[in-house]
Parts: sequence; C-alpha cells; structure tokens
Amino acid sequence: MTSQTTLAGPGQQPGEPGEPGSPDGLKAGLKNRHLSMIAIGGVIGAGLFVGSGAGIAAAGPAILLSYALVGLMVVLVMRMLGEMAVARPSSGSFSAYADQALGRWAGFSIGWLYWFFWVVVLAVEATAGAKILESWVPGVPQWAWALIVMVVLTATNLVSVGSYGEFEFWFAGIKVVAIGAFVVVGLLAVFGVLPGSDHAGSGLAHLTDTGGFFPEGPGAILTGVLMVVFSFMGSEIVTLAAGESEDPRRAVSKATNSVIWRIAIFYLGSIFVVLTLLPWNDPSIVEDGSYVAALNVIGIPHAGQVMDVIVLTAVLSCLNSGLYTASRMAFSLGQRGDAPKAFATVNKRGVPQVAILSSVVFGFVAVFFNYQWPDTVFAFLLNSSGAVALFVWLVICFTQLRMRGIILRESPEKLVVRMWLFPYLTWATIAMISFVLVYMLTDDAGREQVLLSLLVAALVVAVSLVRDARSRKAAAPVE
Repeated sequence: MTSQTTLAGPGQQPGEPGEPGSPDGLKAGLKNRHLSMIAIGGVIGAGLFVGSGAGIAAAGPAILLSYALVGLMVVLVMRMLGEMAVARPSSGSFSAYADQALGRWAGFSIGWLYWFFWVVVLAVEATAGAKILESWVPGVPQWAWALIVMVVLTATNLVSVGSYGEFEFWFAGIKVVAIGAFVVVGLLAVFGVLPGSDHAGSGLAHLTDTGGFFPEGPGAILTGVLMVVFSFMGSEIVTLAAGESEDPRRAVSKATNSVIWRIAIFYLGSIFVVLTLLPWNDPSIVEDGSYVAALNVIGIPHAGQVMDVIVLTAVLSCLNSGLYTASRMAFSLGQRGDAPKAFATVNKRGVPQVAILSSVVFGFVAVFFNYQWPDTVFAFLLNSSGAVALFVWLVICFTQLRMRGIILRESPEKLVVRMWLFPYLTWATIAMISFVLVYMLTDDAGREQVLLSLLVAALVVAVSLVRDARSRKAAAPVE
C-alpha cells in the first residue's frame, strides 16, 4: 500500500499548497503548456457543441447577445478570481479565499457545493460519452462504456497530476483545433470563397432575413442567457490547477488576461458562423445539432461522424477535468478541516489518492442513479446542482471585495493582477448575476433549478453553521 502523508506541514498556512516537489504535499507536475491548454480548453465544454442549437431556436440571431452577456460576466469573474489566485495560489481556489475573507462557513459551503456540482457532472459526461461509444460499438452496453471511461480517466488521475495534464493537453488541443478550423472554414463559406464548396455564400444576410435580428423579441436574450450560462462553467479550473504548476502566478495571470479572446473566438465566433451559414429557424439546427447542420450546408462529408468525435473528445475532457477538480476541492476541504482528514493526504507521487477515489465513487453512484432512476433521483441531483455555477460566481465577487483589502494589508506587492474599476465593476457583476438568478424564477425549468439549488445550499450552510457553533463551544474556556 502506498504511504500517505498530510499536506499541511510545519509553518504552512491552511489553504496553501505544499512546496513543489516536497514529499508532504502536492507536486508541481503541471507544465506551463499544460496550464495554457487547460486555460484555453477549460472554457470549451460539451454544452457548446450539444446545447447551442436549443439556444439558437429560442432566441434566433439574438443568441449572440446572450453569449456576449454571459461571456462578459465570466470575463469579470475570472478577473476577480485571477487577482486573488495570482496573489495567493491555492488548490482550494475560491473556496480557500472565501474561507479567509468571509468566514469558515462560506469556504465550507461553496467548497462542498462545487464538489457536488462536479460529481454530478461526472455522471452526465460519462453517460453522454457512453451513448456515442455505444453507437459506434453496439455490442458493448451503454453502462459498460460509462464504466470503462470512468475507470480509464480515474487511473490517469491516480498516476500523477502530470498524466492528468497530458491527457487534458491533448483533449483540449483537439477541441481548440476543431473550433478554430470550424470558424475559419465557416467564414470562408459565408463569403463564398471556400474552395470545393457549393455554398453560394450568403454573407451576413441570415442575421436579419428571417424575422430580423430579434425574431422572438428582445426578451428572448434573457431566455438565451438561461440556456447558455452553464456551458461556461469550467473557466475557473485553471486557478485550482495552478497550485500544482511550476509557476502558478505566471500561469494564472496569463489565463486571466487571455479569457476575453478565448470567449470571443470559441463561443461568439463559432455561433456567429452557424447563424450566418443558415437561417436560425432551419429545423436541422435542432435535429442534427448546430455545428453538424452548418458543416452539412458547407458540404463537409460525414459531418455527423466528425462532430461525434469532437463531442466525445469534449466529453472526455470535461470528465477528466471534472474528476481532477472535484478531487482537488475535496483535498482542500480536508486540508482545512472541513472534510475527513484522509482527503488531505497524498501518496508518494504527490497525488491526493483518497480524495480522487472518494469523488469517483460518488460519480459512480450518480451514474447508477442516472440509469436506475433518471426521472426522479438523478433529475433531483441534476436540478439541485444546476444553479451552483451562479452561486460560485457570486461568492467569488463577494470574496474579492474583502480579499482586496486583506492582500493590500498583508502583501501589497503580490497584487499583480487587479480587478478593473474596483469596486464598481465588482458590484455591477454581483447585480448581473443576481438578476439572472431572479429571472430564472420566472422560467419553468429555471425555477426548479434555482429553488432546489437554494435548498441544497441552505442545508450545506446550516451544517457549516452548526459545526462552527460546536467548535466555538468546545474551544470556550470552562468556568
């Protein structure tokens, strides 16, 4: 059996990673190229490929504004998170910062909610990948494919953080190349200059020729926001991974500064191409998927099979990163005493083995629920984690309001990345996120997600407050 050691050593502050390469902590096994690709690919989820068609059908060309609004929120939140992560790199990221700035209850609550979100994502992505693989090899049942992909990616995470980084480097690389090629080829076809294509080149006409730019009315922009907001979750992963990199401050600073062009190219660029290649209300956008429909219009052969490969890559990437992220959050919670101490142990390779295995066990349980009770138990898990992304962004905003002062008092020289127009843009971001949450209550699907997510959040906060009260009582001097 591999020996286990706890992370926090003598003189080490809770919430901070161990020295790179030290035997008592996480090892700096992620190279700069790993972090760069995790930062670029982390913002590209399978939801972009699979879910964009429904958003286009609901809002028409105005979905571009929906993506732009959510993209703006992500840019601002990442700027805030980058400010804190560059000053204090930590494997617990925003959960550790909330612990320091808002109190133990905040770090405990948002850390466990975030962990819960990602173990549910593990089940969603494993099932999605299994469906694609079963269509290729129908002789193997879907549940077996889900088991296989979970086992393989768990093994890669257990080997070393470097193996996770290497897998994610190639997964993210395929996504980036695929979307980059799609945007370039699509734009050539839009203007009728793609060699070998019989597409006439419609220019920008499709943005307004079918009911105008707002065919469903300006209010559809907000409907679109609700449909696309969760496809952006994952951009914050790089700040957790930075704690195991060779140069965390440089990696986070670079990722924070590049988030604008990443969202502009990958999200706005690719959706713009779809909307200019064919009318927004073309039935194939929903039936075949927006990207497949666009490739078919251009005349790319076997578009469906090509997109299946890309979507499978995105699914595996999300699964790989989800397992990594859940385990590192569990590790950080254990390190701060907010989870079993075993979660804060690492093996000789610097891998938090117990945290990984514990996270994947819950992922397997969620997969079982998805197959056994998809419309009851799993639907509850899915909906009760649905608004966690927005909760995380809100906590990051409130944390940054307090952490700016703490950093300025304790180590002002580390305030290398600064939030723009502080504190005005921070408060504006809080208002935007709060508005989206309130607006979700007016939408049937969104209402259930918000209410169930609030219920779970209230339970977690209650547990945290009870724990704090008991700790204070135990620590109080006996008269």
